Amino acid sequence: MNRRFEWLTLAGTTLLLATPAHAIDQKYARQLERSGCTQASELQGCDITRTRAENAKAGFVTESTTAGKHEGAGTAPSQYAGTWVAVGPDGRTVADILVDGKDGVKVNGKSVKARRIDGGLLFRQGSITFFIQGDRRLKGEDYWQDSHASSRGLIEAR
Repeated sequence: MNRRFEWLTLAGTTLLLATPAHAIDQKYARQLERSGCTQASELQGCDITRTRAENAKAGFVTESTTAGKHEGAGTAPSQYAGTWVAVGPDGRTVADILVDGKDGVKVNGKSVKARRIDGGLLFRQGSITFFIQGDRRLKGEDYWQDSHASSRGLIEAR
């Protein structure tokens, strides 16, 4: 009887551990979006219960993020717009990135799908995932990661 109980406990634990974990739930993600906060800026005092405009007045949200589609000014250019370079640990260029005013992304001249997530812009080409942080006050948080080669580096604005 004890063997059966041990087996069931082990099976149940295995199933529980195999269940995917999500970093943030939908309610929290909506609060971040509405407030203009990121998880990092929230730790610095950005209040997710306030509006984007209130947090901008307090200095936690940049003007480019307050002019986003949720405030009714849908013609504002993307805060990610510009030319970026993914740099390897040895200083060589891994990828040239171009983001247009509507979050359209090209990596090495090839269009890729991008989505806004967790206060940044996330996109992928092949085995490389790129993340550009939306809050430009946060330094060193724009990065790329190659899941195949297990390497990682920074993305720099040009």
